[in-house]
Amino acid sequence: MASKWKPTFWKPGSEGPGSSIAEERANNEEAGASTVYNPNASLSITLQRQRLPIFKHKTNILYLLEKYETVIIVGETGCGKSTQIPQYLFENGWTADGKKIGITQPRRVAAVTVAMRVAEERSSFIGQEVGYCVRFDNCYDPHTTMIKYMTDGILLREIMGDPLLTKYSVIMIDEAHERTLYTDIILGLLKKIKKKRKDLKIIVSSATLDAEMFKKYFNTNITSDKSKDTAAVLSVEGRSYPVDIHYTLSPVPDYVKATVDTVMGIHLEQGPGDILVFLTGQDEVESAVEKLIERARAMPKGSRYLKVLPMYSGLPHSEQMLVFKRAPQNTRKVVVATNIAEASITIDGVAYVIDCGFVKMRAYSPKTGVESLIVTQVSQASAEQRAGRAGRVRAGKAYRLYTEKDFHQLASGTIPEMQRSNLAPVLLQLKSMGIDNVLRFDFPSKPPAQSMIRGLELLYAIDALDDNGKLVEPLGVSMAEFPLEPMIAKMLLCSGKFECSKEILTIAAMLQIHHVFVSPSNQKAAAERARRKFAVYEGDHLTYLNVYQAFVKHKQSSRWCQENFVNYKGLKHAVKIREQLKKLLLHFNVPILTCDGDVDPVCQCIVSGFFANAARLHPSGSYRTIRDGHPLHIHPNSVLYAEQPPEWVIYHEILQTSKYYMRDVTKIEPSWLYELAPHYYEYGTDREIAAKRAKLE
Repeated sequence: MASKWKPTFWKPGSEGPGSSIAEERANNEEAGASTVYNPNASLSITLQRQRLPIFKHKTNILYLLEKYETVIIVGETGCGKSTQIPQYLFENGWTADGKKIGITQPRRVAAVTVAMRVAEERSSFIGQEVGYCVRFDNCYDPHTTMIKYMTDGILLREIMGDPLLTKYSVIMIDEAHERTLYTDIILGLLKKIKKKRKDLKIIVSSATLDAEMFKKYFNTNITSDKSKDTAAVLSVEGRSYPVDIHYTLSPVPDYVKATVDTVMGIHLEQGPGDILVFLTGQDEVESAVEKLIERARAMPKGSRYLKVLPMYSGLPHSEQMLVFKRAPQNTRKVVVATNIAEASITIDGVAYVIDCGFVKMRAYSPKTGVESLIVTQVSQASAEQRAGRAGRVRAGKAYRLYTEKDFHQLASGTIPEMQRSNLAPVLLQLKSMGIDNVLRFDFPSKPPAQSMIRGLELLYAIDALDDNGKLVEPLGVSMAEFPLEPMIAKMLLCSGKFECSKEILTIAAMLQIHHVFVSPSNQKAAAERARRKFAVYEGDHLTYLNVYQAFVKHKQSSRWCQENFVNYKGLKHAVKIREQLKKLLLHFNVPILTCDGDVDPVCQCIVSGFFANAARLHPSGSYRTIRDGHPLHIHPNSVLYAEQPPEWVIYHEILQTSKYYMRDVTKIEPSWLYELAPHYYEYGTDREIAAKRAKLE
């Protein structure tokens, strides 16, 4: 029998637990042409800008930027730093000589939404004076755009083509506290660029108190004379109201269910204000959204409505934008999000936050060479960031689905991505910029040496590096130009040789969308039957190819997608990505050929890129990686799950929950591994050999 457990909260210092949880009606339908919620919308744009906490620091910011080479600005999300500082610079002549102001964001949605807001404030069409550029999407004019928002990965690619960033007068690294892989690389590159371009100004923006680390990193003054400092720190107060923190009295057995219960309880028991929920990933978000809608439908007529919206990075842009729209009258909005809503974006109107206490992040083991997505506890800094979302426009409440004791046992901060990731993509980018001695590159946080060696070993194995640790011409150089992980780039560049580039283009594009199939909770059996129509014996990659080809054959019909439980917006995005990748292949003179239904060339081409991700069936029924014997399992969403398991497979990535699961799995012949990667499986097993070849010893 299902457990009736429901979360009971208490606020430290109070006399007892909180109210019991009840349910209320909800409605997830769109309501006309609602607008982006802005509490100061009745004011002029000028007055709205002046109401932001950053405004009183405008003069000081401009002064510091004139005096120092680097300025670190600490300010809570919502203080206005992302939208206002670039405008202050623009209005005070920092683009007068034709140079641009570049601002990086760690997430696509933040780059787009902030750019759109700034364009609105400047009464300009997006793509003219203000623009953005993110992977597979851009909206800017190279001649007229003076304020350019972009993801950190895009700026990195610009540095590859323009090593001194000669088109820019100021670079602002926003949300630097997230310490993403590419943010840290850019910080390191900017430090190098500053030696040649003293006129380039750098702004590092952070929402947490790690400013001194950034200041120390950029400050070139080695004396005790503070007047010679080249970096300065400015702290900006937030626009925060008090936030009451509530903890559970005991650990939560199922935080997704507890989240749903808590949302409904707030909706019934608490006053006005929208709700922001933090879960770990797309599956949990969609599950919670479905459960909330189901629970809401059982409520009596006449109840106040609940507008439930998902928010995660893989969601199509148009659906992401819905979370910024104000809910209709007599309706409370609930945004169920991943940590994308923790700091990168501001959703006004939120008065309640529910924090599950976990986050999904990448973790890499240099010992096994396995990179996986793991669900792990949040840090105290992240928990505080989440709670702070409830106090932007009014006094709020944060419900933590864990005990106060558990909170105090959390790590103080999140480990930088540089120290827990597969570094092959990073090293490829650095090598392409002529930085050969990557071990001596001045990262803000030094990555583990073993991770560096593993990354170099992989690049050597996929023929990106030669025996001297230099980029191979033309293969390695071409790989670095693709906005994709190196193994997918290698697969694409080899596709002409296997005469299946049309098929591989499709597979590469499909691997960029997070979920090909949809499976509503009330139609799971029908969804599974539909999926089986596309499934093939060879595995997931060719199944994705079948889906894409059927989608195109049916004229990219949304109705066809609905009938076949296929992600329509994801497929539309894949079509767009495929076109861009095709242009890149043509640029590198790769012929666009088809294998006309012959599956072996396609599978062999996939192996040419992903041979390092090979596994063999173990007598226990699980799989083992070939090189390290790490135990793996086929993910339940794979078409190979619950089938007669093939003896040899390759996979795209690993997800770690209770087990290590392979995602995007394809059956292979073992002979292909030896034919296509003999150096990796015959004599390249000793890391010391790889290190020697990369000139690290």
